[in-house]
Amino acid sequence: MFDKYDASHLSIDVLYADEHCVVVYKPAGLLSVPGKGPEKADCVVSRVREMFPECIEHPEAHRLDMSTSGILILGLTMDAKRNLSTEFRERRVGKKYEAILDGEVRGESGTIDLPLRLDWFNSPIRIYDPLQGKRCITLWQKLDYTDGKTRIAFDLITGRTHQLRVHSSHKFGLGCPIVGDNLYGTRNPGERLMLHSRYLKIAHPVSNEILEFDRAPDF
Repeated sequence: MFDKYDASHLSIDVLYADEHCVVVYKPAGLLSVPGKGPEKADCVVSRVREMFPECIEHPEAHRLDMSTSGILILGLTMDAKRNLSTEFRERRVGKKYEAILDGEVRGESGTIDLPLRLDWFNSPIRIYDPLQGKRCITLWQKLDYTDGKTRIAFDLITGRTHQLRVHSSHKFGLGCPIVGDNLYGTRNPGERLMLHSRYLKIAHPVSNEILEFDRAPDF
């Protein structure tokens, strides 16, 4: 159940690269890692491996949904990938997102603490489950409201699959789906998901130097 927004004509912008890791901008509509079948082979990983022949087979330290644009960091070596993955697992990474929601969000800022789990009969949908769901925490701040749409800044405390999409759309969250969300809202033909991973702060996997990247969305 992939979003059909076409990104096959788009290249990968490299924001940072050395012999250990590479930071790229992923366009909306491009997979982070290969899917099943040759038609889903094009992805961030395949493009990075073409650009950096020394790259390991599985360099991904984290992922973004196919429909989401934004910043990704990949390890070019096994040690770098392992160290980066540990930082994400231990929540030592700063991640900020920006989105446009379909509707007016009440309030100016807040915290969403809404446990989610996979809908076992409707994958990849995530659903609210206070008993069996994994804890998901999102900080949010309203940036603007225009023509029935609300621009929101999100600060992820946890990083679960579809966390921001469900926290936006659910009645116990913000109650307004992200514009272009084909799973939890409505997507018109040719429309993209208005969700962007704009900021990443992480320690370099070898030197431990703090790396910071900020790329504003194109919407």
